[in-house]
Amino acid sequence: MRITLAVAAGLLFAGVAAVPASADAPKGAYWRVETIYTTTHPRPVGSGYHLTQRNVTTEWLSPNGKAWTGMRELGARPATKKDEAAWRADGSPTTWDYRTEGMKIHLSTRPGKGSVKAQEDRPDGFRLGEKYVSYQQLQELPTDAEALRKQLTAEVDAWIDEAAEEAKSTDPKATRNDWLVNLDRYVAERAVELLYVNPVPDKVRAAAYQVLKTTKGVGDLGRDKDPLGRSGQKLALPVSSRKGTVLKQQLLVDTSAMTLLAEYTDLKDGGKAVLGKSGVTTYKAGWTDDKPAVPAAS
Repeated sequence: MRITLAVAAGLLFAGVAAVPASADAPKGAYWRVETIYTTTHPRPVGSGYHLTQRNVTTEWLSPNGKAWTGMRELGARPATKKDEAAWRADGSPTTWDYRTEGMKIHLSTRPGKGSVKAQEDRPDGFRLGEKYVSYQQLQELPTDAEALRKQLTAEVDAWIDEAAEEAKSTDPKATRNDWLVNLDRYVAERAVELLYVNPVPDKVRAAAYQVLKTTKGVGDLGRDKDPLGRSGQKLALPVSSRKGTVLKQQLLVDTSAMTLLAEYTDLKDGGKAVLGKSGVTTYKAGWTDDKPAVPAAS
């Protein structure tokens, strides 16, 4: 993509060196990622019915690596028709309060006020795996799928070495094999991050998708729609099992824009669903000129 003098000047003004001519220049003032997570509250309320909770987190990243985060609770509602009937029989309350482990839990059908603030306690840059990089370094990522896989695998290997060594401080029997059994899953997860977390070039996202779908253990589930009605290709990550827990995750990818649309998480412990940690997350990622603000209560 050709970079005009105006764009180059804008990048220099923002404190970012001009990107290579083959890279993707910023198409807005911020790379924005909106994440809405929906899960079932882990504890029944009222006469014994369950609620679903939704919360939104939005992150803005400027080309020079400054970051802002906005959050808002979007309100609770009965999880199923059966739960709704029990809720109505209870008089359709709009708030619930209880204590657990010394903490007061407050739930409401109304959205929270929300907040937005600059992430002043993080390094400037873009989080890529275990490190922070510049916008230009993002543009220099491999656009060839096998070259990208090699880089992601090397990064995961280095992370496994550190994790295994650190684990020995609390578990002397810990070894690299405890992590290596999930190597394919970790590589796939790194590829998924390139589909939405950072403003990488279009060709890099295309390569990341190829890495993802051809990683050992990843299953192709065909076309599907997410809770927002958007269509994409559905993939299943390799199943992760450890110490009685089984984690299954499915992804929905827009194969035109090569961006992640949704993630479905199913965590079981001893065969029983872990409420509060299982659910669906929807994503909206792209460039915007809109300044950071409290996420909408929708």
